[in-house]
Amino acid sequence: MKSIGNFLLEFIQSVVMALSIFVIFYLFIGQPNEVKGSSMEPNFADGEYILTDKVTYYFRKPKPGDVVVFRAPVSEPCSADECEYIKRVIAGPGDKMMVKDKKIYVNGIKVDENFLPNDIETNPGSWAEEGIEKIIPDDYYLCFGDNRSHSRDGRDFGPIERKVIVGRALLKYWPPKSIGLIPAIR
Repeated sequence: MKSIGNFLLEFIQSVVMALSIFVIFYLFIGQPNEVKGSSMEPNFADGEYILTDKVTYYFRKPKPGDVVVFRAPVSEPCSADECEYIKRVIAGPGDKMMVKDKKIYVNGIKVDENFLPNDIETNPGSWAEEGIEKIIPDDYYLCFGDNRSHSRDGRDFGPIERKVIVGRALLKYWPPKSIGLIPAIR
């Protein structure tokens, strides 16, 4: 009887330890996220799973080209408490951004988006109006989906505050055929 009690105690300790490690990892180091919808195609497909790195931005700021996960803006149909968006950083604090002739300009220079098919065009939105230069406020980032014609993004709701960024997309891990690190785009 004593050996059964010892076994149960060791089992419970192991389960508590495993759950503690998982919770610490999830809260402070990384979390899984599912790509929902087509807003990041062709680079991220609906139903793919990524690991979001929560540590990197403690040591550096998000950079243009980074794929980030952030809590949905309050103005969006699903509230920040219900869902997270996956988008690409286009411009950061102090940058001047403009959509003109279906292209993106940051600080007067056309953004090279060689990670997208040549036929992708960037249409303006209610925030990013055609030919009007906007300055990204301090501690804010402007994020767009890769599939511009099927993405609700910063062109409509504007820049997001740094504090709503959960982390950087680090690794695709599902389905197995797409496993790999997410490359930095600059």
